[in-house]
Amino acid sequence: MGMGPGDLEQMSIKAFQVLSEVEVIVGYNTYVDLIEELISAEQEVISTGMTKEIDRTQLAIEAAQEGKSVAMISSGDAGVYGMAGLVLELMAEEELELPVEIVPGITAANAAAASLGAPLMHDYAVISLSDLLTPWEVILDRLEHAAAGDFVVALYNPKSKQRQEQIVKAREIFLKHKAATTPVGIVRNAKRGNEELVITDLESMLNEEIDMVTMVIIGNSESFSFAEWMITPRGYQV
Repeated sequence: MGMGPGDLEQMSIKAFQVLSEVEVIVGYNTYVDLIEELISAEQEVISTGMTKEIDRTQLAIEAAQEGKSVAMISSGDAGVYGMAGLVLELMAEEELELPVEIVPGITAANAAAASLGAPLMHDYAVISLSDLLTPWEVILDRLEHAAAGDFVVALYNPKSKQRQEQIVKAREIFLKHKAATTPVGIVRNAKRGNEELVITDLESMLNEEIDMVTMVIIGNSESFSFAEWMITPRGYQV
């Protein structure tokens, strides 16, 4: 189940319904905390820390095999850097046939884009800068092609305490293919109440605070800023 970016008002009606009906809720500690007020005393909660995705997925599957209704929660959309894929992968590996429903949610990229205005109005790419699960060489190749293709690019996991240089290298790649004045939207905690955002450009983007709860959206050659908005034209004649 995708719970959206964080604030409960951004969650779908379907997601609310699922959470009210299931017997077991499984998720990353932080995400469970975000929906704490929706969890009843009768519901079982299974939560784990970061990097324990396989462990909690296996626990969710075991609960389902016992005949319990289970909600495996993800922030954003469960099928976008979420848990839906891992659930299905483990089921396929073990050749299990359990009933599964994927409940979509608003992604971090879509949430950040809405706060910025309309930066994703044309073709765009979504790339994570985390190399925990993807080799850095592969990420570099994807950045190079996305930049050369003049896509708007939304960067997930742009910077952490351990990963300081990836966003620097990404900017270098974009500057090879895009003007230094290309608008860049930076949104921290998108749609989580304590949201912060700024619209800057490729030249100055590294002067802003960027961390693991930040979405960075880099415009294409047609993107521009107006007032407090970042806009990528769709191509309509105006």
